[in-house]
Amino acid sequence: MNICIIGAGAIGGLIGARLAACAGAEPVVLARGATLQALRAQGWRADTADGLLQAPARAVEDLGGLGEQDLVIVAVKGPALREVAPLATSLLGPRTVVLPAMNGVPWWFCAVPPLRDPQPLLSIDPDGSVAKAIPLRHVLGCVVHATTSVPEPGLARHRGPARLFIGEPAGGASERVDAVCALMRRAGFEVHASADVRTDIWYKLWGNLTMNPVSALTGATIEQVLADPLVRGFCNAAMAEARSLGERLGCPIEQTPEQRNQITSRLGAFKTSMLQDVEASRAIELDAIVGAVHELGRRVAVPTPCIDTLLGLTRLMARVRGLYPWPAAA
Repeated sequence: MNICIIGAGAIGGLIGARLAACAGAEPVVLARGATLQALRAQGWRADTADGLLQAPARAVEDLGGLGEQDLVIVAVKGPALREVAPLATSLLGPRTVVLPAMNGVPWWFCAVPPLRDPQPLLSIDPDGSVAKAIPLRHVLGCVVHATTSVPEPGLARHRGPARLFIGEPAGGASERVDAVCALMRRAGFEVHASADVRTDIWYKLWGNLTMNPVSALTGATIEQVLADPLVRGFCNAAMAEARSLGERLGCPIEQTPEQRNQITSRLGAFKTSMLQDVEASRAIELDAIVGAVHELGRRVAVPTPCIDTLLGLTRLMARVRGLYPWPAAA
């Protein structure tokens, strides 16, 4: 397969290293700055519990001339999506599959059943440019469950399970889902072919929705957030709102917030990706993880007061630090 990975941070770096070192694939990767230089000098590198995975990498800073790809993996943070989506257009042929390995609500979430809403999510794709650049027919839904970080440019550090849920946006089975799942299994991932990937996306979001922004606001690890009874209670209230919203969106969750907290607590003294971004003075993924939930609540008339408060506080904190844009002047 001709494979291109857009973005080589924690998730893109882990996927690229596993594809190259374990599956025998030779993905080309779009990278910039110090990450580009590290990939060219040292190749793919992933620090895993089983040791260092390393393989040669073909790293480029321009996708021009690559031509049609069989698989395009988009592994950038949410704030970069609108910038990179148009770059993917030159890679798309009639049978190209685009796999967004990203956090939060994807841009296509409302376009498929049961909503079938043609209006883009303003928090994710305000002008519809992402949906135009990457038509829905090319997309497979993807959920990544992996505890990863980037200790230095070009090096992905991973501990614990590495699970992928991959499925058709509208649900059901397909040959292309089976093909991508088989590839990722060869790369060493635990892969689930999902019959309802929207619900899988919402379930992961259910945990990230509170843990990410609360940790970014406070500087606390997951362990510290869950140990404070008042903070834990607030998180549970926000999760209850998201659970009710999920039911309206066709993404039911059977667990209670406390049952999910028991699972999350296994991460221990882990720093969320949003906290890592704040500490590194990088733009945060607030829109896809919290802003889209706030917007969806209003779209289907489900009140989300705790989520709204969390969005406002985190947004203000990030704006003051230059990590999220201030509103445009009137």
